[in-house]
Amino acid sequence: MTMDLFEADRASEPLSKALGPGALVLRGFATPRETALLADLQDVLALAPFRHMVTPGGFRMSVAMTNCGALGWITDPTGYRYDALDPQSGHPWPRMPASFLRLATDAAAQAGFEGFVPDACLINRYAPGARLSLHQDSNERDYREPIVSVSLGLPAVFLFGGLARADKTVRVSLAHGDVVVWGGPARLRYNGMLPLGEGQHPLTEGYRINLTFRKAG
Repeated sequence: MTMDLFEADRASEPLSKALGPGALVLRGFATPRETALLADLQDVLALAPFRHMVTPGGFRMSVAMTNCGALGWITDPTGYRYDALDPQSGHPWPRMPASFLRLATDAAAQAGFEGFVPDACLINRYAPGARLSLHQDSNERDYREPIVSVSLGLPAVFLFGGLARADKTVRVSLAHGDVVVWGGPARLRYNGMLPLGEGQHPLTEGYRINLTFRKAG
């Protein structure tokens, strides 16, 4: 992937793009904060490194994951859930950095969801070929709160479907700094990621980093 060509294709796009009622892409919203976000990410990883979790069906996820905040999303043979403790260390997940919290709150407000205060940030690392199959974000207790998803590093293609798995999906190209927010009538729409392509980014090298903020508890 040639980054210059990708950016040139996006030059004429608006700064925000609606994906339907309650869903919005904020182009480049996180870019001015990239330095603080990536520095704080390293502090989180020092306490809770990336790992490849195993689904209840016994499949190793292609996406490497970790968490920060009061709660963290985990998967193992007993199911999908949020937990206050990192199962790898037995300790609480790292605190959510202030830069993460400000970005999530500001992006949610920009999309019309004032007062969003996440207590969980799922951090995904995509290597080339890694993907995320269509799923609903349904392990949270309160569906009135939105999901805020931040893209850093390599560009990727986000799949955004309907309220049923079989509904048609739209493909949304996401670049470094883009933020997708969905809530309200869009809160339980299926979503996923196509396999990541090869490439190099000056800040994340051969990876895409995704920060996904939720109100889980």
